[in-house]
Amino acid sequence: MSETDARKQFVEELTDQSDDFSRWYIEVVRKAQLADYTPVRGSMVIRPYGYGLWENMQRLLDRRIKATGHQNAYFPLLIPESLLQLEADHVKGFAPECAWVTMGGREQLEERYAIRPTSEAIIGHLYSRWIESYRDLPVLLNQWCNVMRWEKVTRPFLRTAEFLWQEGHTAHATEAEAREEVLRMLEVYRDFVETELAIPVYTGLKSDAERFAGAEQTYTVEALMRDGKALQAGTSHHLGQHFARVFDITYQDEQGKRQHVWQTSWGASTRLIGALVMVHGDDQGLRLPPNVAPVQAVIVPIWRKDEDRSAVRAFVERVRESIGERVRLHVDDRDQYSPGWKYNEYEMRGVPVRLEIGPKDVASQAVMSVRRDNRAKESIPLAQLAERLPVLLADIQSSLYRQAEEFRRANTVEAGSKADVIAHFAADRRGFVAVAWDGSAAFEAEVKERTGATLRCMPVDPKPFAAVARPGHRVALFARAY
Repeated sequence: MSETDARKQFVEELTDQSDDFSRWYIEVVRKAQLADYTPVRGSMVIRPYGYGLWENMQRLLDRRIKATGHQNAYFPLLIPESLLQLEADHVKGFAPECAWVTMGGREQLEERYAIRPTSEAIIGHLYSRWIESYRDLPVLLNQWCNVMRWEKVTRPFLRTAEFLWQEGHTAHATEAEAREEVLRMLEVYRDFVETELAIPVYTGLKSDAERFAGAEQTYTVEALMRDGKALQAGTSHHLGQHFARVFDITYQDEQGKRQHVWQTSWGASTRLIGALVMVHGDDQGLRLPPNVAPVQAVIVPIWRKDEDRSAVRAFVERVRESIGERVRLHVDDRDQYSPGWKYNEYEMRGVPVRLEIGPKDVASQAVMSVRRDNRAKESIPLAQLAERLPVLLADIQSSLYRQAEEFRRANTVEAGSKADVIAHFAADRRGFVAVAWDGSAAFEAEVKERTGATLRCMPVDPKPFAAVARPGHRVALFARAY
């Protein structure tokens, strides 16, 4: 195969979502240069375009975290086995996923170290040293880091042995303050995912069977992918005093008595990049929300005759100067690729707006814009471009959210009974199924065993599902999930 044929195949050949969604997903992640496989089992390399996407997401979420009074810190990657073993439920929950360091150089270590699957244990140990008085509370810390979970089946971004995330860990004087923190951060995640990623979500409480190991309660942010499966997009945990008792995290209250603190933890990860791909992508590749897209607009110069080249390039510079810093702009003036090749490439990579500039555009002193979300074209005079382009990007952001919300609405159904839930998934239908749940573990287990669907959450706001509400029951959302 010639280099030209290889390039054409790279851009044009993409599995349709309806034919094989999983294959489509992997092809898009690799062809759009978000990530690739490595020789390290279950681990991926995040390529510059994918990491640029993560950096934008990180910046926007970090701003929200800091606005709620949290500070960033960094804790060790390695956790002594003795610390991890102190909390029985916690270690039991993570034991199958732990990777262990047993050698230091050429010497056998006296104690194994776990490569952090999460940081409650090491942070609990340190909080016990740092917290002495009620005046030290609350402790509101967050860290951006990597973690490792030895997953058996992996898929880039969705489930990998090593991934990037943020994890918040807080300590409070009262249970009421801790519960307020849990819901505050749940709302931070909801706002971030819906506003910046254009992904509608349901927020709610996990069942006991699905909660985080060692937590009293786990709240979740649940999104729906285009194949009808749910994806957990973030979690917020009420840890109660379990870890405080295990690690002896106490403070002296205003009456001089020793009290155990109340704790929370919460996190979101690079899994959100996978969510972006699967919620917004189409058969041509990515469709990135402008708020987080590494490149919001790309300029593709067009000329057929050498005499047109200088005029087009000069006009491109005027366009670039006009836009300035208002938009994350890229100019693709590579000679080795045709304009058609570039159109396909940037559609694959999900750039929200393409700006085409040829001799006719130079003559009319305008730019032809093409939206990635709906391919609508619009000729924009240069004099109006700096003001029009941000408005266009904002409309694309809203349009992607509306489309995802309409898809979720069309794929959320209500069921009158457990039998109806089972019948829905048995018919190979997907999406969310809302049903009145009496809290029975047997109900939940039977649905999972017979259909593979799990109880994703009990919505914080059950009003949209009033039709299935029953006295003494909680509304529960079931779905097959990643």
